Amino acid sequence: MQPRFRRFVAGAVVGGLMLSLTGCGTLFYPERKGQLQGRVDPGVAIADGLGLLLFIVPGVIAYAVDFSNNTIYLPGPHEASIDRVHYVGQLNAVSLASMIETHTGHDLATEGHNTVVERVATLDQALSKIEFDNRDIADS
Repeated sequence: MQPRFRRFVAGAVVGGLMLSLTGCGTLFYPERKGQLQGRVDPGVAIADGLGLLLFIVPGVIAYAVDFSNNTIYLPGPHEASIDRVHYVGQLNAVSLASMIETHTGHDLATEGHNTVVERVATLDQALSKIEFDNRDIADS
């Protein structure tokens, strides 16, 4: 009977370590991966903290994985998405404002927004530029 109990305990410890090494938020909410930072999800933070009860290293690794993937944060109030729009010809501020109005219904000229046209090479660069611009707005 004792070897069976020892095997169960060893399996539970190995399972717990593997669960904490993957990061609880990354495991529970894979759709949150890569989202922008926001409020910390208390459920994920507590689940990662349970890894600290087993040993220090698995809990720290779980927190590190969730913070690096941004899966520890709650989803924002507004879902952001990027739609690709193909255009022919030269892109300038007027044609960009026209395309935005067509796809979103927002007239940038009447809302007082300054339209800036800037090319980026990858989607990651575009997302980091948006995040950087949002931080500038929040700081001012």
